[in-house]
Amino acid sequence: MKQNKRTSSKNWLLAAGLGVAALGATLWGNRRGSYDLSRRVVLITGGSRGLGLVLARQAVAEGARVAICARDEAELARARQDLLMAGAAEADVLTLARDITNEVEVRTMVAEVETRLGPVDVLINNAGIITAGPLDNMDSRDFEDSMAVHFWAPLHAMQAVLPSMRRRGAGRIVNISSLGGKVALPHMAPYSASKFALVGLSEGFRAELRQHGISVTTVCPGLLRTGSVGHAEVKGQHEKEFAWFSIADSLPGFTLSAEQAARQIWNACRRGDGEIILSLPAKFLAAFHGLLPGTTTDILSWMNRALPATGESPAANVRRTGFESESDITRSPLTTLNRKAAAKNNEV
Repeated sequence: MKQNKRTSSKNWLLAAGLGVAALGATLWGNRRGSYDLSRRVVLITGGSRGLGLVLARQAVAEGARVAICARDEAELARARQDLLMAGAAEADVLTLARDITNEVEVRTMVAEVETRLGPVDVLINNAGIITAGPLDNMDSRDFEDSMAVHFWAPLHAMQAVLPSMRRRGAGRIVNISSLGGKVALPHMAPYSASKFALVGLSEGFRAELRQHGISVTTVCPGLLRTGSVGHAEVKGQHEKEFAWFSIADSLPGFTLSAEQAARQIWNACRRGDGEIILSLPAKFLAAFHGLLPGTTTDILSWMNRALPATGESPAANVRRTGFESESDITRSPLTTLNRKAAAKNNEV
């Protein structure tokens, strides 16, 4: 009995220590660095909506010349108008409809940015996809598509901008990974696996590029209220799967607004940080996992039991977007914050 009490006390002390450390990291992460964005050329993948668009708005507000890319030309056209309304000059905003999983398209995209705006000073690999659902409803394509967007696309983009950055002896690269790239989350196996790969890629590049004056920052956000949840894809019991995902993505206190996240990302970029984890709960979970990875995974396995069961029908193995999986609960006040973010950030 005494042993159990001592163990319990140690766990509470550990949790309290991690909480204090996470709070300190949050306060440190709000410091603004000295790197000036004025007249810098910034390239943001997945910049037509959500976090990418918010990052572009903040860059424009500081006088940067911004290029954003995405696949959807209509989204890009709306995003361009958004940035012009935010104060950007016509000549300082470039939109490019590209498939970033195609290496050739990425290289031609970077070449066009260099021709029209100048050499890329800051590359932000932000584009992403989310496929949520039970492992038994996932197939190889889900993992391949996640790797294509989260690993190969950032790799192609970094390789395309690096020759110019090396010649100038300067450059900033920001790779948007995820808390899911630090802690494997249930019902998100393809997403977590590919984001883990991006963390490794990003850290490896930082280690070898610092000597050339190039700073690489790995960003691992927790839950963000960007409004992008409707674009997530779900498998299994679609409505139930989307319900837990969209509600979790809207909870105040556990989620961070896109504007707060973007400010912290730009601050980390200016400071040249190696890594930043966004939101206090995400910092705590990542720290706990770093100390007790097996215990963390066991706890998450219990959480998995509360998530929707495997879908048994053939349709359960088909991807559907969040927009296609709405239900009364996802249209309820529980998701109000995310729906407001979606309207604001070109997500609808």
